[in-house]
Amino acid sequence: MNSHAAGFGRMLQTLRQNNNKNERLRGSFFYSVLVELNSGKERTEFMAKEIKLECGATIVAERIEQVRSVAFGIWVSSGSVFENDFNNGTSHFIEHMMFKGTEKRTARQIAEEMDRIGASFNAFTGKEATCYYFRTISSNLYTGAEILFDMLTDSRFDTEEMDKERKVVLEEIKMVSDTPDDDVHDTISSIVNNNNPLCRNILGSPESLERIDRDVMLEYFKSRYARNGIVIAVAGNFDEDELVRFCEGRMDSLNEKLPENERIIKTYERQFSVKKRDIEQTHICLATPTVSSNDDMYYTFALMNNILGGSMSSRLFQNIREQKGLAYSVCSTSTCNSFSGYLNIYAGVAHDKIAETIKEIRIELEKLAAHGVTEDELFMAKTQAETAFIFSLENTATLMFSLGRHKLLMNRIFSVDEAIEKYNRVSGEDILKAAEMISDFGNYSCAAVTGVEFDPEEYIRQ
Repeated sequence: MNSHAAGFGRMLQTLRQNNNKNERLRGSFFYSVLVELNSGKERTEFMAKEIKLECGATIVAERIEQVRSVAFGIWVSSGSVFENDFNNGTSHFIEHMMFKGTEKRTARQIAEEMDRIGASFNAFTGKEATCYYFRTISSNLYTGAEILFDMLTDSRFDTEEMDKERKVVLEEIKMVSDTPDDDVHDTISSIVNNNNPLCRNILGSPESLERIDRDVMLEYFKSRYARNGIVIAVAGNFDEDELVRFCEGRMDSLNEKLPENERIIKTYERQFSVKKRDIEQTHICLATPTVSSNDDMYYTFALMNNILGGSMSSRLFQNIREQKGLAYSVCSTSTCNSFSGYLNIYAGVAHDKIAETIKEIRIELEKLAAHGVTEDELFMAKTQAETAFIFSLENTATLMFSLGRHKLLMNRIFSVDEAIEKYNRVSGEDILKAAEMISDFGNYSCAAVTGVEFDPEEYIRQ
């Protein structure tokens, strides 16, 4: 049960070590490609279906006869963008409490029953969505789904359990704060989005958590856990008619409709944050606004980001790490949400390499804006997209994530032909236009977690 956001450069490590970074993973180019290309398939045996239930919820399902497993997820329109300064962290806190017992199951029974069917079972909270999911063999689909529906509609939100789980979330906040690369990514997300709802931390703060009592939690739950804001995403081997019959009527106790949401977004203003700690390395993030996932240039930014810093052959990695040896870890991330986005460049460097590293980042941005990319670079980026698609077909969980995310956040399912065509249509001229949008170094916000004193604005002015 998790929450926040990670860059492409640490993606494989994230997958191996920790399920707590799903949201950052979803901001990376690689995951974005998986999501885009995975949402519909050109072959007839891979076709997603969308079914509207009578209760108002939606099923998006993709049947794959060749596998014996199934991934099932309940996606809810609940995340930190829907919170306010008072109740910040409620979405994530609710996610934790869903595992703490229902009227007919204790927390232990929930865990044991999922283990009994061999399910891989978890949840995550992001800026715009919360997902509860499991993956198991097909014959156990409805046993696992019944448990998830029980959690969704009949969780107890016991005050004693809330007090215990509040301490767990506080430890999670401390864990992020104590991990410099996590902390700097969370900080840059907050400051580059300082004038829109995305600035709020998914975990909340120690102060806001203390304000979230049972009444606050239930009020938020009733508001955001509404039937027309729920998507059930399923991928694998299952019977579609049986799935619909099983799901219908199981969410009737929830409110029918989400409230109207007035989203106020002000003009971006760059900001700087330096946190000094007793650490041996400086962690830097530089970020500037870009486009949303609904923008026509989304695909261009995804490919451009991959060329700039999204892979081992990228310009930032080859120049800053391989050629000059300035950083062990350096990467860029194109993070796109439904209504905004930003490019983030991360580097972990020795304290005495801060100025040189920032200078080299600036040089690479200027080169990109002045000369664009080569045909070979663009070809490799597009090939990675197609390869990611092939990989995604072999993973029912990735298919499920793709279907649920796109239906909930964009209200559509992409066909593979459409997605591949959009990537293939990106030209060198398109990349050049996108590069010009991110080339003004004076427009970058900066966050750093470091062991030394320095003024990031001074380095950016140089």
